[in-house]
Amino acid sequence: MREVWGTEENIMRKLCLVAVLAALTAVPLAANAASSSERTVTGAAIGAGAGAVIAGPPGAVVGGVVGGVVGGPRISRHRHCWHDYNGYRHCRYY
Repeated sequence: MREVWGTEENIMRKLCLVAVLAALTAVPLAANAASSSERTVTGAAIGAGAGAVIAGPPGAVVGGVVGGVVGGPRISRHRHCWHDYNGYRHCRYY
């Protein structure tokens, strides 16, 4: 009789693919969050990616939790621009 799900290796590949797709779907939704939670979201995404590369699915979970707690880099920057008396544009990033 033929197996319905396949070998254990195929099952694990499918599970990893589903987890990655779910994470990629959730990232754009979370990226619209307020700037105070931006570091948490980026830290969780970076940690999950690094953990998945190093230790597979369990590493992705642990890396995501640790990255969410520690935080990540600030992605967006605020810009304030103005024109001086000579008409030149100046911008300040903070």
